[in-house]
Amino acid sequence: MSLADDIALLSSVPLFDDLDDDALRLIAFGAEHRHFRPGETIFRESAVADAGFVVAAGTVVLARGYDDPPKIVGAYGPGTLIGEMALITDTRRPATARAETEVDLLRIGRPLFRRLLEEYPRFTAGLEARLRDRFLQMTRQIAQMEGRFS
Repeated sequence: MSLADDIALLSSVPLFDDLDDDALRLIAFGAEHRHFRPGETIFRESAVADAGFVVAAGTVVLARGYDDPPKIVGAYGPGTLIGEMALITDTRRPATARAETEVDLLRIGRPLFRRLLEEYPRFTAGLEARLRDRFLQMTRQIAQMEGRFS
């Protein structure tokens, strides 16, 4: 993929949709291209996570648990950001990711994402607002479920 293709792909990711071309170029230039064949493991459940992945081509399946077969969480295609929590905090992978088809990914490491946060404060403020809204939504959902477990 060319730099222009990477920028176009990144602009389709909801987390990055407010970024200007310079910020997208920073990510595209610093991201690593990774290719996986069908059946290959991209990362394993419980592994230390230090990067997020944008699916450029193909389908990635996330599965949890060590049962046979494991529980499928979902299948994700181009434009999907997988593992976004690893961009902002030390965490472990909540699921195993495997290539369902030939898969091309852009790997965005935490240091690159932190540089983006430092150099683009407007993006940082928007991210903070999105995280706050997501946290409030989860809190409401937990409150609604609370009565079910009493």
